[in-house]
Amino acid sequence: MGRRFFYAQQFFCRAWRRRPLVLPDGRGVFIKRSRLLTEEELLHVNRMVFQVFFFFMMFYNIYVSDPGTAFQPELMLFGAGGVLLTALVFGIIVCRIEADNARRGPMIQAIFRSNFVLMGIPLISNIFGDAALAIPTMMVAAIVPLYNVLGVLVLETFRGGRFDLLPILRGVLMNPMIMGAIAGALCRLAELPIPAPVLKPVAQIAAATTPVALIILGASFRGGSFRKHLRQLVFCLVSRLILVPVIMLTLAIALGFRGVELVTLVAIFATPCAVAGFAMAQQMRADAELAGNCVVYSSALSCFTIFGWVFLLKTLELF
Repeated sequence: MGRRFFYAQQFFCRAWRRRPLVLPDGRGVFIKRSRLLTEEELLHVNRMVFQVFFFFMMFYNIYVSDPGTAFQPELMLFGAGGVLLTALVFGIIVCRIEADNARRGPMIQAIFRSNFVLMGIPLISNIFGDAALAIPTMMVAAIVPLYNVLGVLVLETFRGGRFDLLPILRGVLMNPMIMGAIAGALCRLAELPIPAPVLKPVAQIAAATTPVALIILGASFRGGSFRKHLRQLVFCLVSRLILVPVIMLTLAIALGFRGVELVTLVAIFATPCAVAGFAMAQQMRADAELAGNCVVYSSALSCFTIFGWVFLLKTLELF
């Protein structure tokens, strides 16, 4: 028992050292306090992140992915099915408890969409080492595009106030993230060689997407703004960090997932809200303050909840 606690404690210390990756970026707070950017300029920068950076991030991730690496159809099916089920069930619940369409979209996205890549990959690397990253990398290729399609679909649906299929589909297809994913997939399927002088700057833009999004989140963050939507925020945090993991990890254990596969599912279903949710909510006329607070507070609390999940699963000798 003592050894397991020490093992989990070591993970917690490593995760805490990574907290700058998921909490509001201090540089963003500095930008806000020093007034280097006005509110209007922040909106323009965020629009650039959404329309340009996200496009290249999705294009590059799809283009360089190798679907044949550690291909595990059962794990992919469970992960994708779990995300869809989470979005459907909690989407129904949110629509029953929240009347404001501007809040519905960010709430649903905060619950089903996790920070899988930013926190999940380091989690698996810390526990199993870099040699075990083939499986979560394979899951990134399956889960992240699904996150993006569902996120755009949910936000686009509630932006119009009513479900009108054709405008929603048009909005989904014209979304920069979806366009980037389609372009990357077409180039990948066609085996189109992209010269290194072209691909390298694309990779650099893709790598800068999350840091820049975090800076904008830090600059846009208002410390006391959670009071406006405390009930909605608490619901999202409890759902994202406790209810979703309890349901999905219980099902995963019952179905026999163990080891790195199970921890990969922890990375999908127990990590905090995705940073991209804030930029998307702001650009798609949803409640960006609620989306940003979901990212900030779920990221802070996840240092403790992920520790709890890792400790519990290790104690039960499930990995």
